[in-house]
Amino acid sequence: MNSASSSAWNATLVSVSYRQRNWLQDCGSLTRRIQDRCTHFRVQPVFQSLNKIYDDELDIMGLRQCELAMVREVYLYCGSMPVVFAHSVVARKDLRGAWRGLSGLGNKSLGTVLFTNPKIKRTPLEFKKVSRGHFLYDRACAQLPAKPANLWARRSLFTLHGQSILVTEVFLPSILDLPL
Repeated sequence: MNSASSSAWNATLVSVSYRQRNWLQDCGSLTRRIQDRCTHFRVQPVFQSLNKIYDDELDIMGLRQCELAMVREVYLYCGSMPVVFAHSVVARKDLRGAWRGLSGLGNKSLGTVLFTNPKIKRTPLEFKKVSRGHFLYDRACAQLPAKPANLWARRSLFTLHGQSILVTEVFLPSILDLPL
């Protein structure tokens, strides 16, 4: 798969509102934070398959263009409102190792798994503003009735026993309706 946008991921945020920054820079469990603000939280899986990954994911995952990875995409809902689109990538070879249980998550939260094991390490967050034509924007907006001009995304690697999973979270406009 190719990269639809050549702009890089950044370690810092520029031109972001206080409310957006508050959500984007939180290093704790995003799932837990949303659950704490919702009466009815749920995870809706929309895609899971072995697949080629996008160019801007290859380097960070240490994979070659021809290598397959498990790609999982879900929406996190607060009531009937999708608030986050999550895109996770695990190298195929790592599904037999540290991340062997991930292919069977279904409608369970990946965040719950990642933040309950103290041996899992997380890299610093990277940020990117995505818009129409970028795969994350297009996938995240697929179920939105109104498409915003752009969306903020963040990503980081979670590593266990030398094996990594790349988790990318795209913040949908409705996240700003939740209390900080």
